[in-house]
Amino acid sequence: MRRALFAALGAAAVLLTPTRAAAQRDTIGYGELLGRAVSADPRQRQLRLQEAATDLRLRTIAADRLPSLTIDGQAQYQSAVTTVPIAVPGVSIPTPPHDTYDAHLGADAPLLDPTLASRRDVERARLTESQAQVRTTLFALRQEVTDAYFAAAGLQERMAETDAAIAELSARLREMVTRFREGAALRGDTAAIAATLNERRQDRLVLAADRGAALARLALLTGQPIAGDAVLVAPPTASLVAEASRGLDSLRSRPEFEQFAATRLRLEEQSRLATAQDRPRVSAFARLGYGRPGLNALSSDFQGYWLAGVRFHWTPFSWGTTGRDQELLALERELVTTNEAAFARSLARQAQPTLATIARLDSTLLLDESIIALREQVAREARAQLGEGVITAASYVNKSTDLLVARLRRVQHRVALDQARATLLNTLGVEVR
Repeated sequence: MRRALFAALGAAAVLLTPTRAAAQRDTIGYGELLGRAVSADPRQRQLRLQEAATDLRLRTIAADRLPSLTIDGQAQYQSAVTTVPIAVPGVSIPTPPHDTYDAHLGADAPLLDPTLASRRDVERARLTESQAQVRTTLFALRQEVTDAYFAAAGLQERMAETDAAIAELSARLREMVTRFREGAALRGDTAAIAATLNERRQDRLVLAADRGAALARLALLTGQPIAGDAVLVAPPTASLVAEASRGLDSLRSRPEFEQFAATRLRLEEQSRLATAQDRPRVSAFARLGYGRPGLNALSSDFQGYWLAGVRFHWTPFSWGTTGRDQELLALERELVTTNEAAFARSLARQAQPTLATIARLDSTLLLDESIIALREQVAREARAQLGEGVITAASYVNKSTDLLVARLRRVQHRVALDQARATLLNTLGVEVR
């Protein structure tokens, strides 16, 4: 019976001792995952699609500078025609035919159109605004990546601490097996350590499963597989947070600010276009035709003809329409300015609780180090007392558990601090590399 117990406990000590992977594991940075998520999002294609659509519109505007050709045809019969009610001896005055025919090719070419440049500028401004809107939409991915990343990172750190606890318990179990074999320990001591070791192993299985789910979520967000043993590297955010905190009121890194600026630019270009539409336009025209009558209205024969000239168009009075349009655009610009100011104040309000959390966690981590140092001292003494048979295995397990709990709390606080810093930088739109 004792031999079977030795074999079972020895096997547990070997099987439950964590092993180091011989191969070098991949390391993945937080900033790298942010970039991957944005690149993998299907909405990223909208940037290229919007560019293609704008290019087509610009080509359409450019085509307005080219001559436009039209072909028209007409046949008609009229009940009365122009006659000369005067009889001149020896002179025959012809009477125009009642049926007339005309087919002609017309061409119009703009010589001066002040709206063309403004229309192009408006289209380019709309492209800038549309792309800024897409980038604003994609920016929301950052927080989703942040949540999944730090969930996986926290579980990774907890697994490391649990592995260390498993290694420590495995070593104590081997010692207790030897002492039990020599009759210097009770069977309950070895059983207590073996049971705690199994519990730690169960904890690790749960942590590994949860971390796998978090990594799977990251893989879906980034569109690329992530190995289960990949190491997530904490981003160096402390200096970025310090710099961002100093310029909190003036920081304008969020894509929404780019969108506000793009909207103002588009409204300014529309204002210039409205002004240009009131300016004179000049175009050349030509007409080549064949019909009866031609240009000679008194002829009854089919004739070819042509004519050419210059056309001038100007609407000097618009009954205040242009002025009202300009006032409307000015009001829209003012609306954009107020929305931008409100958004900036909203970011400042969002940042304050996160800054308070960062300050609290900084202080908490200092206390964590002190607590862990004291718990380690207690655990070392308990380990020595266990070896000397002064305390029971159950008492040692309690001291070991207290140390593990303290270390896990430090992990929780450290990862929470990193996540709070990343969240602040996301709120302010600061890039993390």
